[in-house]
Amino acid sequence: MLSQFRVLQQITEVVNLPRYCPRCGEPLHSDPGTTKGEVRKTARRAYEPKPKAKPKRKASAYSKRYGKAFKKLAPKYKKKNGQWKKDGFKRCGAAARKEAKK
Repeated sequence: MLSQFRVLQQITEVVNLPRYCPRCGEPLHSDPGTTKGEVRKTARRAYEPKPKAKPKRKASAYSKRYGKAFKKLAPKYKKKNGQWKKDGFKRCGAAARKEAKK
C-alpha cells in the first residue's frame, strides 16, 4: 500500500498531473483551488481495490407481516386526498404492530 503511494507520488511529480480522474472522468484542474495533494489522493483511490458491498439482510417474517398489515390498515388513517390524518401514521403503525403480533 505504502509503496504504491510512493510510486504514484513520484509519477505525479515527474510527469504532468493528470487532467481527468481515471475512474470517473471528472476534470481535476477545472477549478484553480485543486491542490497537488488532492489530485494525488484521487489518483491513488482510482487504483485501490473497491470495497466489497455488504450483502442485504433478509427481511424477517415479523417485518413482512408488519408491512402487509400497515398497507392494509393505512387507508383507515388517511384523508380522501391521501394525506395522513392527525397522528394517523403513529396510530396506523401501532395498529399494524398489534395486528402483526397476532
